[in-house]
Amino acid sequence: MNFLKAEWRKLAIINYEIDPEILMKYLPKGTELDFYKGKCYVSLVGFMFLNTKLLGLPIPFHRNFEEVNLRFYVKKKEGNEWKRGVVFIKEIVPKPALSFVANSVYKENYQTMRMKNHMQHNENDFMIKYSWKDKNWHSIEITADNNALPMENDSEFEFITEHYYGFTKRSNKTSEYEVCHPKWDWYKVKNHQLEICFNKIYGKDFECLNHQEPLSVMLAEGSEIEVRTKKYLV
Repeated sequence: MNFLKAEWRKLAIINYEIDPEILMKYLPKGTELDFYKGKCYVSLVGFMFLNTKLLGLPIPFHRNFEEVNLRFYVKKKEGNEWKRGVVFIKEIVPKPALSFVANSVYKENYQTMRMKNHMQHNENDFMIKYSWKDKNWHSIEITADNNALPMENDSEFEFITEHYYGFTKRSNKTSEYEVCHPKWDWYKVKNHQLEICFNKIYGKDFECLNHQEPLSVMLAEGSEIEVRTKKYLV
């Protein structure tokens, strides 16, 4: 059953390497960390949630909005298949009702903050900026080439974007849901600016990211997506 349908568009993705030990207490039971070329990744992702429908119904004033999340990458063996997914440290959205539904239904760590976005196009490139506020404003800003490029097999971009499950830690259990979407095109990033205090938003475990340069910065076009109803795992 499809719980949610929407579009995820213009995904600004800032990738960092992190000590795997930091993530162990966040790791859902039955999953293990997923590495890319020996490195453990954590990603800050900002994007637009558009044309949102819950159980097939559009919700007034809650169809189009920003989201920013911090996530890491895991995999789970099921039979002979590896399910590759993400675990969210925190997901920030601008409306309390969104946090309420997500926290109640999916038991994710959603938080409501004031948010805004800004997009600017010219002949050769475009700029996108996502901002969110606790006591101060934090932001991700990327300038990229206008031309979308197809995904390359076995690339870092494929690793980051081709995780189709969400896993959530729930005391001694794990919940799982599937996100369905096609492969995404990407844009060549020309430059970026990041203004964020990680420890204030995500806690002291992630203070180390304040002192690191990103491994990579990506911009994905995104697509229509479907989120299927969760299931509980022992």
